[in-house]
Amino acid sequence: MSAIVVTGTDTEIGKTVFSAGLTAALNATYLKPMQSGQEEETDSQIVTRLSGRPSLPEGYLLQLPASPHLSAEAEGVTIDPDTLDLPRVDGVLVAEGAGGMMVPLNREVLYLDLFARWGAPVILCARTELGTINHTLLSLQALRSAGCEVVGVAFIGEAEEAVEKTICQFGKVAHLGRLPMIDGLAPETLATAFDKHIDLDTIKKAIQL
Repeated sequence: MSAIVVTGTDTEIGKTVFSAGLTAALNATYLKPMQSGQEEETDSQIVTRLSGRPSLPEGYLLQLPASPHLSAEAEGVTIDPDTLDLPRVDGVLVAEGAGGMMVPLNREVLYLDLFARWGAPVILCARTELGTINHTLLSLQALRSAGCEVVGVAFIGEAEEAVEKTICQFGKVAHLGRLPMIDGLAPETLATAFDKHIDLDTIKKAIQL
């Protein structure tokens, strides 16, 4: 089995849409280890709808839209990281984190600790908006300090070539492409945008496909 982790510099930056595109492109299975907050669709349902690929059940499905440790505490639940090892699947597994990697799972463990334990290569999704240089470079530093292998940065949003180049230069990291905002988001439009804009060859090499 090959596994790859998708995380982001922050919440609501488009990493679930990116994860859906990646899951479809790799003919993979998707996993969201925990979901905090349930609106019309969970992230797993969004990815399955946009990718046409299966999603595994969440380890924890919580109601409050907040950091997982706060959502869990509100329901009298303690998240046990030992229950969140990556499951074995046929083919590739795409695992998506919640928010950024410094999000707490409980009062002792961060998502970053979980990524480090998994040992799978990581794609960092980043906005192209103001502030992204600081957020992205700090996130890269945190991932590397924890011993995580960073495949590269995937940008999401309008083109900001100078900003993207600066991040990759100072972060010494591969530019995996930029996924634009997609009008009429659907499986077909996402697949087309992903194929056009994202460097799948570098990603496949990282997971030895």
